[in-house]
Amino acid sequence: MTTSILIQARQLPLLTKMADYIAICKAKVVLLLVLTAWVGLALAPDMSRSIWLQLASLAGIGVLAAAAAAINHVVDREIDRQMARTRHRPVAMERLSTKQALWFAALMTVCGTTLLIFAANLLCAMLTLASLVGYAVVYTSFLKRRTPQNIVIGGLAGAMPPLLGWVSETGALAAEPWLLVMIVFTWTPPHFWALAIARRQDYARANVPMLPVTHGVEFTKLCILIYTIILTLVCVLPYLIGMSGWVYLASACVLNGMFLQKAVELWRRGNDQMAMRVFRFSILHLLLLFVALFIDRWV
Repeated sequence: MTTSILIQARQLPLLTKMADYIAICKAKVVLLLVLTAWVGLALAPDMSRSIWLQLASLAGIGVLAAAAAAINHVVDREIDRQMARTRHRPVAMERLSTKQALWFAALMTVCGTTLLIFAANLLCAMLTLASLVGYAVVYTSFLKRRTPQNIVIGGLAGAMPPLLGWVSETGALAAEPWLLVMIVFTWTPPHFWALAIARRQDYARANVPMLPVTHGVEFTKLCILIYTIILTLVCVLPYLIGMSGWVYLASACVLNGMFLQKAVELWRRGNDQMAMRVFRFSILHLLLLFVALFIDRWV
């Protein structure tokens, strides 16, 4: 990058700089994670805390998730520069320095942890910090670069918010929220592998061993279908143990039926465009599934 471009980057107006800080937080992803944490909180028994403490707890979970995202931008900056989808990210483009991004992540980590300690409980704060380390260090720094099963193993960190929401309210672990974790955990591989199929050339260029790069597109399509079938079965468990009712079950059947249909189409004759449709639908699927859980609990 030329000196003139770097100088211009340093002279960006304040609003643009603020937008860059927001961008490294991956706000859309964080909002989805907070939604799943909110549902975990809402399903907890004997909710007795004030709405303000609950909102503060969700904010703490969201802030720590944003801190993990900011660290991800720093660790992945060299990979991001080689991928068309990510090469315009603020740290990759050096609109934000690694030092600025890390200080920002550190500040959010302190703020988020403090919020959780005082608004929720120490167990919730420690589990959320563990999720941050799992995503930002174990997945991003190690697994992502070394194994095509990166998203399967590392997906547990991203699946934790429902458990975190539950623990923020109860202060204790239980079996029920782990079912919600299992839903997000089994949802994650077909979600990311669909994107990886469409962006496999980017991953190959960046030398990231995503499954379509190491094992081919056809094998990845089969894995997406298998995990979608597993997801469909896992999504029935909350109803079977009495954690949810007919509203959720009906919604889960419809949403998973649609997901399965798209996964079968992708497996049989799908192209990159179909893979992107599966990826986009998967986001809507998880969003509506957890909304159905919430509606089932309170309506």
